[in-house]
Amino acid sequence: MRKIDWKMLKDIKLPVGKNKFLKRLDWYIIKKFLGTYVFAIALIISIAVVFDFNEKMDRFMSHEAPWQAIIFDYYMNFIPYFANLFSPLFVFIAVIFFTSKLAENSEIIAMFSTGMSFKRMLRPYMVSAAIIAITTFCLGSYVIPKGSVTRLNFEDKYYKPRKSTTARNIQLEVDSGVIAYIERFEDYSKTGYRFSLDKFKDKQLVSHLTARSITYDTAAVHKWKVKDYMIREMDGMRESIVKGERLDTILFMEPADFLIMKNQQEMLTSPQLSEYIDRQRQRGFANIKEFEIEYHKRIAMSFASFILTLIGVSLSSKKTKGGMGLHLGIGLGLSFSYILFQTIASTFAVNGNVPPVIAVWIPNLLYAFIAFYLYKNCLLYTSPQNSVKNKKPSHSCVSTSAGRLFCCIHFLFCFVLLSFQADRPPLSEESPLSSYRFFNPFIAMLCIEALNSSKPKALQQRCFWQ
Repeated sequence: MRKIDWKMLKDIKLPVGKNKFLKRLDWYIIKKFLGTYVFAIALIISIAVVFDFNEKMDRFMSHEAPWQAIIFDYYMNFIPYFANLFSPLFVFIAVIFFTSKLAENSEIIAMFSTGMSFKRMLRPYMVSAAIIAITTFCLGSYVIPKGSVTRLNFEDKYYKPRKSTTARNIQLEVDSGVIAYIERFEDYSKTGYRFSLDKFKDKQLVSHLTARSITYDTAAVHKWKVKDYMIREMDGMRESIVKGERLDTILFMEPADFLIMKNQQEMLTSPQLSEYIDRQRQRGFANIKEFEIEYHKRIAMSFASFILTLIGVSLSSKKTKGGMGLHLGIGLGLSFSYILFQTIASTFAVNGNVPPVIAVWIPNLLYAFIAFYLYKNCLLYTSPQNSVKNKKPSHSCVSTSAGRLFCCIHFLFCFVLLSFQADRPPLSEESPLSSYRFFNPFIAMLCIEALNSSKPKALQQRCFWQ
């Protein structure tokens, strides 16, 4: 058998770096992307925490909430929830901020001068977006719901009661062909009034039970106590009636099935949500649209990272004279309009006839067309063959027009929102529109900077309304 010459193998040099999927420049962009993303989260979440504590401090003090519970039970779970909720905003800010810096420092021009295409430059951006999308989905589907249980229970105890104490007109299928009905149920006594139970066989009623009240036994599982009942048994043309004062029975239902806590869908992981939706749909419950929206929104929000990353790179990859103020203004406007469209679409799904799946994916589809249009324009302007021949408006002109249009839409939206809320109660804290006021002053400043940067230098010192 021939011996292996290990010294000869050591002298062999393998080709390194030629077929790598990610080169050194790609890792540089990925580190910049993720670093700016984390920095944007830390900056904006700190502002949101200050605003939130300032708003809820009186309630916390009046209910004598301990500081340990405020910090660890509420804000330690509020921060990841809020960060995950506005993840598209942070992705957009991160992409536009550091890509504008790259363009301002002529680093993108250096990349294109080496023969790199715009499509190739997108590779590290898409890898970073994939990392953020997977992280967002895992946190929103499995980690944050467990923390939301602690956070919502804290709010229920020290801020505002969220749990429903009563329910009316409850109708559900407790078993195959068995329909239960409760006119009114009170949680404090675990008692329902005017109870009825119908059993069907081959779509024909064979048994009908009515009772004055029914009480849930908390010491057992699915055990109920029926009081002052009457049972009618039907067998063809024959009918028998049985009356009694008390009857212990097993019914596959619990008070938690119809006493739904506000924002309860945020407390369930994705597998639990899917199981809950299937079970409630089989029982005939109609109020499960919010649960379906939450289930599909967790998937749609993850895909939004790719769409908004593509829009951000397409907007900010060209060097402009006005700096990054215009790019940041447009980016914030598009990201907030995405959240606004998502809220409106969810409202249509809850109050209208729009299926939850379609309603949740409408913003993604709309912004996918915007991303495709901007991507095609960037391919056109960065192509060496078309950069000299085409006499179309420059990227900066398109950005300036888009910036002015966004500023008008932003201030118009603020005016409509204030007018709409003038004669109505204030927005709830859970509404994404209420969180809009956290960032409204910063968006306004960026709008002014965007408009100011698009003017000639002689006019940049004047206010934008003069």
